[in-house]
Amino acid sequence: MLSIFITFLTFVLILISIFMVLVILMQRANANAGMGAAFGGGAAESAFGAETSNILTKATRYCAFAFFGIALTLYILYLKETAPPPPEEDIIRQTAPAGQAAPAVPEGTETVPEGTMAPAEDNG
Repeated sequence: MLSIFITFLTFVLILISIFMVLVILMQRANANAGMGAAFGGGAAESAFGAETSNILTKATRYCAFAFFGIALTLYILYLKETAPPPPEEDIIRQTAPAGQAAPAVPEGTETVPEGTMAPAEDNG
């Protein structure tokens, strides 16, 4: 389930990145120079009206906040997904009730690890 959420957030991050690039390129460049002017920075002003620079600045700010927020969230989720499992000792320590020792094994009996079969006795 976590990997599906990570994939979804990655897709959203890509869409925000593309939108942010387009919003930045639509802004009017200072002193009519730079990449904004090369890609038609004044086109947004003629299409959206005189207050376009305010709208585009706010959109850039919100896109940047969303980009960094989602990137940080993805980093934390990825760390949780790839974290190594705890060692067996920690699992045993967590499942055993506090103050109780493991039951004693009577002398003369052999213990067999769980999941394996004991060898058959030969009476012959």
